[in-house]
Amino acid sequence: MIILRSILFNLVFYTNLIVQMIVMTPVYFLLPRKASWIVPKNWVRSNHWLMEKIVGTTFEIEGLGNIPKGSYIFAPKHQSFWDTYALLPWLDDPFFILKRELTWIPLFGWYVIKQRMVPVNRAARGKAMSEVMERTKREMATGRQLIIYPEGTRRAPGAPPEYKYGIARLYRDLQVPVVPIAMHPGLFWPRRKFLRFPGHFKVRVLPPIEPGMDPDAFLRKLVEVTEAASDELLVDTVRDNPHVPLPATAKQRLRELNS
Repeated sequence: MIILRSILFNLVFYTNLIVQMIVMTPVYFLLPRKASWIVPKNWVRSNHWLMEKIVGTTFEIEGLGNIPKGSYIFAPKHQSFWDTYALLPWLDDPFFILKRELTWIPLFGWYVIKQRMVPVNRAARGKAMSEVMERTKREMATGRQLIIYPEGTRRAPGAPPEYKYGIARLYRDLQVPVVPIAMHPGLFWPRRKFLRFPGHFKVRVLPPIEPGMDPDAFLRKLVEVTEAASDELLVDTVRDNPHVPLPATAKQRLRELNS
């Protein structure tokens, strides 16, 4: 049954993406930039509904009161494709620093360009990277929220943390709060797998780390608070969803926590 539901969800998910992107294109491009966020945010909400109805997966968000007004860096754990889009409805006017190649994709790239995402040539150095930072500062100055994944790439639930120093540089240069996010969607939507598992999990928004700390001290605090919440949620999520198969990293981390 899980295999059939997973196949059906994947088919409906990507069909929903393509159909909504085509059908809603006139609305998206006629609306002012910020107002046009209603189109992708409604697409996200429809995906949450589909995942609940087809797969049986639900979630709740704790700590929404910790989200500040105005500009900040939104720093989630990254385990799954789910967390690349799922929290957009709760952000006012977010943006990403992303690979410039994504802006070349027909239609999708046009959506990205309209929302003034910041493209980066990963092979670039020096002046090109300085221009990316200047563009990021300009977007933040208008009250937007930068979404950045501190570990850079998707990590399996329970995997040892590998935070990149880039977020410490952004924290130093942008002088805005950083909001850590702990969650385990990777237990229900595993990376590099088509299977989707039913169950319920929590997304925890942690208190913001205010600007002004030494970058090294900031990074230590970010790792400490995020991983402590992540460990707590891992224990709770596995306890509440005993049917969910665990990756080796989660099993190992649970053994460490129980020893």
